[in-house]
Amino acid sequence: MAYLYYKGVGITALSAAVPRTVINNYEYTQYFPKEEVKEVVDKIGVFERRFADADTCSSDLCFAAAEKLLSDNNIDRTEIDLLVFISQTPDYRMPATSVILQHRLGLSNSTIAFDITLGCSAFIYGISVVYAMMQQSGLRKALILDGETRSKVYSPKDRRTAFIFGDAGVAALVERNEKFGESFFSLNSDGSREGLIKIDAGGYRNPSSVETLKEKVVDEYGNIRSDEQAYMNGGDVFTFVNREIPRDIKNLLEFTQRDKDSFDFLVFHQANNFINTHVAKKLKLDMDKIPSTIEKYGNTSSVSVPLTIASELKDKMDGEKSLLLSAFGVGMTWATAIVPFVDLKISDIVEV
Repeated sequence: MAYLYYKGVGITALSAAVPRTVINNYEYTQYFPKEEVKEVVDKIGVFERRFADADTCSSDLCFAAAEKLLSDNNIDRTEIDLLVFISQTPDYRMPATSVILQHRLGLSNSTIAFDITLGCSAFIYGISVVYAMMQQSGLRKALILDGETRSKVYSPKDRRTAFIFGDAGVAALVERNEKFGESFFSLNSDGSREGLIKIDAGGYRNPSSVETLKEKVVDEYGNIRSDEQAYMNGGDVFTFVNREIPRDIKNLLEFTQRDKDSFDFLVFHQANNFINTHVAKKLKLDMDKIPSTIEKYGNTSSVSVPLTIASELKDKMDGEKSLLLSAFGVGMTWATAIVPFVDLKISDIVEV
């Protein structure tokens, strides 16, 4: 197994944006009986979510977060040499949304810009990619923009996914500085599990058609979705997480000779409350060090790790802090990282 290692690069500022529309999950009862809704919501621990309106895309949430970050930290836009946009809900099939954001934010035409489309582990993957590029002396500052509008891709008539996902965007500023210590990354993939979380149609393997857009009953429980709406095999996802995530965390700790109790905080992908609690208990982690946003934002895919930092650790990141990050998702892919922070500046969350 290969591990990635970086030194002298870190995230210096972080901001987040969420839609202003709050969804009360207990009242999300248009298609299901109230008692059934309550049972599902209590189990997954998602009580509220944020939904973007029809005219708001992931890029809009990222733009708002980036503007807040740049303003709050008095950043000279001419010094942004790299912009990476992370999302599986981009503005268009082409062009890349990163390039649109480069222009919209008023960045130089010499800015490197590209997209990463990966899923729930993508923020950790994105940090690794940006850190690797920032090790080159030619780059001054980088922006990681990560946004998702997952509410637009899941059917509200499929009880297995209807109550889980929400929308959000984040912006992270990355800089080189000797004050940052060593960062370590474990990045993994298993394409044999591609069917655990998937949208079957609407791409180039199975192009859009009248049939792919048609809603239909998909199982014996009466769940309804089209072939262009996402589905998830929750039981198999849990089995995957239970096997792979604790093992990956243990392997990285062993490689770095770090103790699980040595971290200031451990930030997990906010898949659902049941999964995160199970992983924490299996690894015998200190629950007081594990911040959670699943109850108020739901599963925001790749945004969930940085959103949790921005939301729950705003006044707790002064001085030197060591964080363990862990995320998994569609693919399947999963990632674990040990990342140092020094005086991380976190802006107030923006509502769009």
